[in-house]
Amino acid sequence: MSEEHSEDHNPIKTPKQMLYAVLFSFIVPIFVIIGLVYYVTSSNKPVAGAPDTQESVAARLEKVGHVEIKDANRPLKSGEEVYKGQCTTCHAIGAAGSPKFGDASAWGPRIGKGYEALLTSALKGKGAMGAQGGGDYEDLEVGRAVVYMANAGGAKFKEPQKP
Repeated sequence: MSEEHSEDHNPIKTPKQMLYAVLFSFIVPIFVIIGLVYYVTSSNKPVAGAPDTQESVAARLEKVGHVEIKDANRPLKSGEEVYKGQCTTCHAIGAAGSPKFGDASAWGPRIGKGYEALLTSALKGKGAMGAQGGGDYEDLEVGRAVVYMANAGGAKFKEPQKP
């Protein structure tokens, strides 16, 4: 065979090159891994979004649903109480096109449709007003609030009683 093929094709020719190869191949990756582990386990790494507080963590871990037990025999709230607790936010100022409390001209066309139509609108929602049924108040209490507001606007509806 010829002497051309007997040459050594090894890229490392000196002990100094061997030292650099060992350094960059083994020692540098170990320091990179140690640095990454330190970064991941450190407590002061940047937080995405709002800073974490105990309250924000508790809110994220909160259960999706909850059970609320209400007393079925509790006295029903009056129309005025329900109006003050639920309806006054919009109907006191006429927000989003809602008829203002006591404004006969705004309530007139609605009263003409009758109590059942007003109650259905209140329970299921209409326009910008969300559904009021199934919330903090029973449907009968929402009906009492409808009667209270409509009567203040000129209607002569009778307040619904518990069956």
